[in-house]
Amino acid sequence: MAGNVTSLFRSTAAHSPSMAALTRESDGAGPVDFCIPCNPYFPTPAMFEEMAARLRDILTYYPSGADTITAELCSLLRLPPQCVAMGNGSTELITWIDHLLVRESLAVPVPTFGRWTDQPMETGKRVDMFPLQESGGFALDLAQYAEFVRARKTRVAVICNPNNPDGGFLHKHAVVQFMDAMADLDLVVVDESFLEFADAEAEPSVVQEAMLRPNVIVLRSLGKNFGLHGIRFGYLVANPALAGRVRSMLPKWNLNSFAEHVVFMLKEHGAEYAQSLHQVRRDRLDMSGQLSSLPGLTVYPSQGNFLFVRLPLGAEGTVVRDRMLTEHRILVRECGNKIGSSSRFLRLVVRPQVDVRRLVSGLEQVLYGTSGRGAAVPEPATGTGYSSGTAAVDRLVSRTNGAGTRGLAAQAAGAGGVPGPAAAPAVVGTGVPLPAAASAPAVGAGGGTPVPAAASTVPPAMPQPVPDPVPMPQPVPTPAPQQVPQQVPQQTPRPAVARAPVQFPEPVPVPFPEPAPVPAAASLPSPVRMPPPMGPTPPGVPARGGLTAAQVRGTDGLSTAPVTGRQGPQSWPNAAGMGQVG
Repeated sequence: MAGNVTSLFRSTAAHSPSMAALTRESDGAGPVDFCIPCNPYFPTPAMFEEMAARLRDILTYYPSGADTITAELCSLLRLPPQCVAMGNGSTELITWIDHLLVRESLAVPVPTFGRWTDQPMETGKRVDMFPLQESGGFALDLAQYAEFVRARKTRVAVICNPNNPDGGFLHKHAVVQFMDAMADLDLVVVDESFLEFADAEAEPSVVQEAMLRPNVIVLRSLGKNFGLHGIRFGYLVANPALAGRVRSMLPKWNLNSFAEHVVFMLKEHGAEYAQSLHQVRRDRLDMSGQLSSLPGLTVYPSQGNFLFVRLPLGAEGTVVRDRMLTEHRILVRECGNKIGSSSRFLRLVVRPQVDVRRLVSGLEQVLYGTSGRGAAVPEPATGTGYSSGTAAVDRLVSRTNGAGTRGLAAQAAGAGGVPGPAAAPAVVGTGVPLPAAASAPAVGAGGGTPVPAAASTVPPAMPQPVPDPVPMPQPVPTPAPQQVPQQVPQQTPRPAVARAPVQFPEPVPVPFPEPAPVPAAASLPSPVRMPPPMGPTPPGVPARGGLTAAQVRGTDGLSTAPVTGRQGPQSWPNAAGMGQVG
């Protein structure tokens, strides 16, 4: 496996190769899995033996229809079947939500589960990404997120509780308030795929509240809770009209015989399932403590069955991932491909203590090594300075409203070809915190985009302009509105100088950027102000003008929204209808 490990990760369309692919490349035994967020304590060994005894029938015969399986699940969860739609995994339900209910745009905090960003982009929707800040521990501020949704006039809002990959948790009253504040949107989705593992609140689900509202869907997972990702089953809960619309589009036999068999087994194994959840919660505390003891490793608080960790300074996640697999037969989730994250972060699934001790031992050897330098850290000769990519990704997402580098090009084209130093402040009124943008002007004297290398080669050619004569004798046939940083923009004519913030790298002369018209240079505005793009609105940027929905309703989007719906302990029993213990 050692020679093929990198190609295995590069050749898969997912973030990691499947366990089947890894097993085929090894001697027949797969690695210890800290990558896929599964419940390691359920089903019990006795349940697996029971399924093995029925394997021939399960594989031979068609399953019952989805209505039969859904009715059985609803009887356990004490939910009305008309409010539930079961899918072949939550990914199938996300796909149908996108096709049926997302018309033009969707907002989602990042980093998060990749299908919430990828699926709508694949069908041509605008995805408005709200960056969770590393400096704030990736915590989601719902008030700021609501302002972000209003500023971009997004039509669908998604929140994941707990969030994947960081495990951030939102209390029920805050989620209900957000749902009511967004009552005029086309749809609000609350993804509760990992909520069964949370213990911060006795009844954290908003399923009961979702059934009473016209535009709310709650997504739930069964494979993660029951430790059976291979079966592929999940469900959504909504008011009967929404649930029925999704249910009517699902294939006739979208649930397989394994899913049916497990659902009908659950009523006999409720106690074992509840015990498995408690064991995962205890293991999460123990695992967090052990990982926190590693020097330089940061462990973020989590309410999921996984922990989000930041590697020590200088460590590269792909190197750590590959060495953990080849040298220690441990599979970890490196998060460099998640929007809003970087390769310095890993997501590690909660597992029993014996496996965690093996994980910690492997990380110690890979990160710190026996020779004084772990191979995951660059050679001293190449420099060990490492800057997390999160800030750069946050800045890019904020500047382009989720459109990436193509959005930057569209913004430049819409602004008349002006290069991007002042593009970062162009996204105004979004309500999203942009700490990274504030640090951008610190990159040398040129101020905007982080390309100091190009600017550093220019200063020797620039000392000639002295704020002395008005005419500049350097020959340029035409006034060039598009300035290249290596040439002094010599527009002898007048106020065309105020067209764009010309940046002179040399801070020695008087702080007039234009040598020609001194009075015009004195009135030059701060380069932070960039005029709004002329012409059509670039992709990924909300249209200008008009009132937001919150202004139309005479509210700020949060304060006057009453919390309605069913309150108190009658919320929702956890999966399999076994009330939450402790």
